[in-house]
Amino acid sequence: MRTLVLGLDVGGTSSRAVVATTDGEVIGRGEAGGGNPLAAPPDLAAAEVAAALRDALAGTDPALVGAAVLSLAGVGGFGDRDTALAFQRVWDAAGLRCEVRAVGDAQVAYASGTDAPRGTVLIAGTGAAAARIDGDRIALVGDGLGWLLGDRGSGFWIGRRAAADTALRLQSDGPSTLLTELVVRAVTGGPDATADGFVTAVHRRPPRTLDRLAPLVTEAALAGDDHAAAILDEAAGHLATAVAAVRETGETDPIVLSGSVLRHCGPVREGVRARLAETWPGAAVTDAGPAELGAVKLAALALGDA
Repeated sequence: MRTLVLGLDVGGTSSRAVVATTDGEVIGRGEAGGGNPLAAPPDLAAAEVAAALRDALAGTDPALVGAAVLSLAGVGGFGDRDTALAFQRVWDAAGLRCEVRAVGDAQVAYASGTDAPRGTVLIAGTGAAAARIDGDRIALVGDGLGWLLGDRGSGFWIGRRAAADTALRLQSDGPSTLLTELVVRAVTGGPDATADGFVTAVHRRPPRTLDRLAPLVTEAALAGDDHAAAILDEAAGHLATAVAAVRETGETDPIVLSGSVLRHCGPVREGVRARLAETWPGAAVTDAGPAELGAVKLAALALGDA
């Protein structure tokens, strides 16, 4: 019987599990709700992961799984005692005999985009960070300081800039742009607002939900709004700066791009790629694949090293 590997991608909104052979052939998949214990109580988070795992293992002997990797943001919190116990109950109930290793999303994103053992990954989603990858460890990090202190160029950063730009335009009674109109409507529910009304509505929202305004910036930029385009160009510059914090000029190791902003915002993606090509012309720039497949690859590598 072939030895199998297990990869899990555990996020705040969804959890995905894949069982595969050591050469990457997928033989089982499962998906459920958010299972990150930083976003939900440990027992509830573990229950969602258990549902995804159950579907992935359906018809497969769990004893054949020789290595497993779980990918999640905030991996440090996974060592909490209650969290560790809740998830260990899931592994035991599923019949897994191997250790399930929790790995940060940066290493997994990198593995999903390249087979090279060393290089750089740039993640731009709700947050933003660049990381230098050396084997199975992170050697250096650029930004990734969180929405309050950094994450420049992230979805939150873009949304906050759009809200700030809108507030200033309303306060100064400046000319309205498409971006202003889209943001006012999204925040207040109507087409018009005073500066005070808009600011009050923004402050009533949880701060981190400003990332929901980011797609409006892309929409406005693609429709020709110069102010929106300037925000996205600045975001691309910040992301390239994060990469420069972990790489020397002229390096040729690959760069992997990951995260919703780099996947769905064409102007930011193109701006980042142009800056990377200028500074590192000899480096291959690739897009990350599904995180659960990156976790499968890391699990297979760990099994090969055992």
